[in-house]
Amino acid sequence: MQEDIARAAEVMRSGGVVLYPTDTVWGLGCDASCEEAVRKIFEIKRRADSKALISLVGSERALVDCVGEEYAAIYSRLREQAGGRPLTVVFPHAEGLAGNLSAEDGSAGLRLTGELYSSALCEMLGHPVVSTSANISGEPAPRFYGEVADAIVEAADYVSLYRRDDETPSQPSKVVKILPTGETVTLRP
Repeated sequence: MQEDIARAAEVMRSGGVVLYPTDTVWGLGCDASCEEAVRKIFEIKRRADSKALISLVGSERALVDCVGEEYAAIYSRLREQAGGRPLTVVFPHAEGLAGNLSAEDGSAGLRLTGELYSSALCEMLGHPVVSTSANISGEPAPRFYGEVADAIVEAADYVSLYRRDDETPSQPSKVVKILPTGETVTLRP
């Protein structure tokens, strides 16, 4: 697995797009600080760039680096309330991400991944990793590798080897938005 992660990180460092397993579904990812790579993902998904993408971080320290101590503490509280389900939080702003990852209001979605591969990939890359479902916009998200469309596999610069045979059912993350006031709104229960 370490060689697989190292190869994926190398491809991301050079601006490439990787197809990889996450804590929810199979995803398309890239270095979240690279605008050109983010643009490639929008093109592969045939998705309007006005629809923001989320990013994964592999540690609480990385989350703090992106959103600061106060918002990271809110995330921790919300994560406890999620009861072990993956949690994506839309923060009012985040540091270190490509400009085309933010929504029009400047907000950005982040998830602290607990999945082994995606967490190690974030750590090895040293940046957040874009995580969007590996599908054409509007089509169902692939719960496991066998559901990823051939067009997506062919468009990726690297396809991770890890968990290709895993057909464990997955569920999408809960999505909560933190308003600038500190209040929270659930976008996806």
